[in-house]
Amino acid sequence: MAQVLVLGGGGREHALTWALQQSPQVTKVYTAPGNAGTPNNVSIALNQVALLIEFAKANAIDLTVVGPEVPLAVGIVDAFQAEGLMIFGPRRAAAQLEASKSFARDFMMEQGIPAPEYMIFEDIKAARRYLREYHKPVVIKADGLASGKGVIVCDTRAEAEDALTQIMQERAFGEAGATIVIEERLQGREFSVLAFCDGKSVHPMLVARDHKRLKEGDLGPNTGGMGAICPTPDWTDARMEEVMQRVLMPAVRGMANLGTPYVGVLYAGMMDTSDGLKTLEFNCRFGDPEAQVILPLLKTDLYMTLQACCEGWMHDLDLEWREGVCVSVVMAAPGYPEQPVSGTPISGLEAVPEGVTVFHAGTARLGDQVVTNGGRILNVTALAPTLDEALQRAYAGVNAIHFEGAQFRRDIGHIAQGDA
Repeated sequence: MAQVLVLGGGGREHALTWALQQSPQVTKVYTAPGNAGTPNNVSIALNQVALLIEFAKANAIDLTVVGPEVPLAVGIVDAFQAEGLMIFGPRRAAAQLEASKSFARDFMMEQGIPAPEYMIFEDIKAARRYLREYHKPVVIKADGLASGKGVIVCDTRAEAEDALTQIMQERAFGEAGATIVIEERLQGREFSVLAFCDGKSVHPMLVARDHKRLKEGDLGPNTGGMGAICPTPDWTDARMEEVMQRVLMPAVRGMANLGTPYVGVLYAGMMDTSDGLKTLEFNCRFGDPEAQVILPLLKTDLYMTLQACCEGWMHDLDLEWREGVCVSVVMAAPGYPEQPVSGTPISGLEAVPEGVTVFHAGTARLGDQVVTNGGRILNVTALAPTLDEALQRAYAGVNAIHFEGAQFRRDIGHIAQGDA
């Protein structure tokens, strides 16, 4: 019987602990640092790697699962493995696929992975000159990690100039913006294709769709994600085969050839354009909120799946999935994403209808009261036989919960329903 430590404190991590607790092989799940919904919280910050290792040893942790990207980027997997501890996630060198957008773009080009046109800049004057000569719409990305917010989609040339100023001059995303990538702005439907990898084999999950913009109709600033659905009805087996052959397998083979085998979740953000499927980005962990809609549909034991990745026997495992559709609606704090307000009491959590699961994200406890403590606060999630039923259940859950100034989109799933 196993004891597991989940690292992180968001909705993704609550979903991971929830799924791991359902494994008959797991006796106890700890969460560091966790939130008001996660079990057995441990007050150790994610940058206190030595203390986390000490805790894992002292509590006979059989598997540590890394939720967010920052610990991966700084090498927490390398540190745990050096101490003989099993940990799920890519090592630091492989995690560059997410930690550095310039590395990822160059890697995609080298491996022949379909992607948009791009250029990399460290000098703002050179970037401005390029913009003046480039006549297609653009997306401007900070090279480093920026909590999912370092991407600015530009509608006009003036917005692109402003984005350069924000990222490179004003350092809106800190040192993550010392280098930037200017990319061709693509048009089309987006898909989140996640896969379990053991360094050699690739096992895709059900395909999800995240809704990144803050406001309904895909308006407003980019966020970490305002909701998701899984599976997406407009995805096909042929598309999955294409992504496997042209994106996921080449990425895993390419990383192995570089001497940095990829172990963990590989997440390809894909767009179906008029020129075919293109890779928007790679992430090196479960998506958030994609995990909240994928994991409830995973029938195969999650603990066993993660163990198979770490030990290199994923090829012996067949993933099984539940029937139905899962929907998650994010309730965010007022002021999110720029300046979210914390400390607001949350009511109604005990009143959500049966069949609705609330994954906590930015929450904390003050005595017996659950309060807001971050940007995205709750992930109100429902699984049902159809998309319409799942949406009805999830929004019934949203309507039962209240905190002052709550922001949420009422059109999650609208693309799948053909309303976009």
